[in-house]
Amino acid sequence: MAQVIFFEKAGCSGNARQKKLLLESGHEVQARDLRHKVWSNFALLEFFTGLPVAQWFNRSAPAVKSGEVVPEELDEPTALALMRDNPLLIRRPLLQVGDERRVGFDAAAIDAWIGLARIPEDNIEACRHPEPPRIAYVHSASGGAIACRYGGADNDASDCRSR
Repeated sequence: MAQVIFFEKAGCSGNARQKKLLLESGHEVQARDLRHKVWSNFALLEFFTGLPVAQWFNRSAPAVKSGEVVPEELDEPTALALMRDNPLLIRRPLLQVGDERRVGFDAAAIDAWIGLARIPEDNIEACRHPEPPRIAYVHSASGGAIACRYGGADNDASDCRSR
C-alpha cells in the first residue's frame, strides 16, 4: 500500500475514476485540488522530470482545445508561467508517493510503480463527457416544426418524439 498525494481538479469525473482505482488497489489517497495550490517552477518541474514540455499540458483545457495555447510551440519558461497563471493547463493528476512524483495516469506505468488491482481497458486518463443529446426537427400535422432530442449508441432520429 502506498500513500498517494493526488493533485486533481475537484469534481473531475476522470480524476474520480483514477482515485477509485487507486483505492480499490489498497492505496491511501490524499486528494488535493491543484487549483488551490500556489505553484512554483521548481514544484511543477518535479512532476515533469524527463518529459517534453508538450506532455505537461492537459489536452482538455479550454485554452489548449481552442488553440489559444499550443503546447508544442512553447519553451519551458513560457509553459511554466502559463501553468502558474492557469492551473487548468496542468496535465492531471499530479501524483506523489514519498519523494517520487509523476504526471498523468498511465495505468500500466502506475501498476509497475506502486501496483494496481487491475488495468482498465479504456484510457483512464481521458476525460469523459457525456455526449449531448442531438436535436432534430419533425413536422407537426399543422405544418410547424417541433424540436425533439435523441441520442444513444445508434443516434437514430427515426423514433424522435417531441417532448
